[in-house]
Amino acid sequence: MSAALIPLFPLSIVLFPGQAVPLHIFEPRYRVMARHCIETQSPFGIVFNHDGNIAQTGCSALVVKTLKEYEDGRSDILAAGQSAFRLIRTHEEKAYLEAEVVYLEEDFAGIDATVSAQLEQLFNQCHRILYEEDAPRFETEGSISLAYHVASELPVDVPFRQTLLEVRSEAERQRLLAARLAEWYPQLERRDRVRGKAAGNGHGKL
Repeated sequence: MSAALIPLFPLSIVLFPGQAVPLHIFEPRYRVMARHCIETQSPFGIVFNHDGNIAQTGCSALVVKTLKEYEDGRSDILAAGQSAFRLIRTHEEKAYLEAEVVYLEEDFAGIDATVSAQLEQLFNQCHRILYEEDAPRFETEGSISLAYHVASELPVDVPFRQTLLEVRSEAERQRLLAARLAEWYPQLERRDRVRGKAAGNGHGKL
């Protein structure tokens, strides 16, 4: 598979294909990058940057809307995740970082319907505790990842999000995420009960 050269935007987040994310662009070099991507309608890559260490798997994104432009040159944009990629090498010739990347294929073989159903149930249960409403429905048309959808809507910790992005098998992603939510849901339930008791009589505590 041939490599593509794209601008690279290291951040403390992990973006998934199909996920929308608002970004505040303030550094001069990334203002240049964003302007280039908007004018050419070309993608850039978001990679997880942890203490200066850049992850080797990231997600390409397209700017779908400029939300706000400030007088000092800053801007708020809305970007949408496109495809997972693997870094080959980086280039520093321009004001912003660029990278040669290879886009990665998603493997949708061998999905267990039982695990998918369990994941959707856990997703809804966690979402109702956190946000007091049912989880957004998952659209099943096309090759869309249920695991990406669920992890995009819940405050899953960033290192685990990176793990999900690096897994190519959707069946394995669903299994990993269902196991994580199965551990997390009882903790959310307990925290919710304690919060209710604390609000009622002041004696509840974690």
